[in-house]
Amino acid sequence: MTEKRKYERFSLTLPTRMEIIISGKKQMFKFQTRDISSAGAFILTTEPFSDGTRFKLEFTLTINWNKETTGALSLIKCEGNVVRSTPEGVAIQFDRDCQIVKLSGL
Repeated sequence: MTEKRKYERFSLTLPTRMEIIISGKKQMFKFQTRDISSAGAFILTTEPFSDGTRFKLEFTLTINWNKETTGALSLIKCEGNVVRSTPEGVAIQFDRDCQIVKLSGL
């Protein structure tokens, strides 16, 4: 089977906060990534989410080199949709615009 991915995927476990609006109510979930690329991520979850479900996502970059380089931890903020669901979790494709936000005071 040939690799179809356009962007390199990295095996990174990042704390992930996901926000969704269900039946008019905002719900927050905390999960972790299994892997991530510039186009999307696989989120480990036993929660079932349907294909097309839209999320706001925040990935916390807790890697030591990031803190040493920038002096602070950072968040990657994205929005995206579920494109595949498995018993292990969901694959989310990001919208084009993701933002890296420096967290101060940590």
